[in-house]
Amino acid sequence: MLEMTRESFEELVSQALDRIPPELTRVMDNVAVFVEDEPPADDPELLGLYEGTPLTDRGEWYAGVLPDRISIYMGPTLRYCETPEAVVHEVAVTVIHEIAHHFGINDDRLHELGWG
Repeated sequence: MLEMTRESFEELVSQALDRIPPELTRVMDNVAVFVEDEPPADDPELLGLYEGTPLTDRGEWYAGVLPDRISIYMGPTLRYCETPEAVVHEVAVTVIHEIAHHFGINDDRLHELGWG
């Protein structure tokens, strides 16, 4: 397993977020991104998770709710990747994948687009 400090991993997540085009970040709404050590016990290989209501499903009823949550999991990412360069790539792919869920894009479509 690769070793990386939490601070370094968080910086990779921040860099991946910075690469999201401004026209997309402007329309992201009520979503927070977190780095977590490990995913839920029932899915130990999960690299990221989106929890919330996608923008495409929100209606007039959507008000006063807690932010959507994107979690990026450090442990499985470091176990999955063999090189530091692979970690950089995988974090970027995972961040984009989870943000795509915020925009209402499902896993099947993400796989078709190469972001699975």
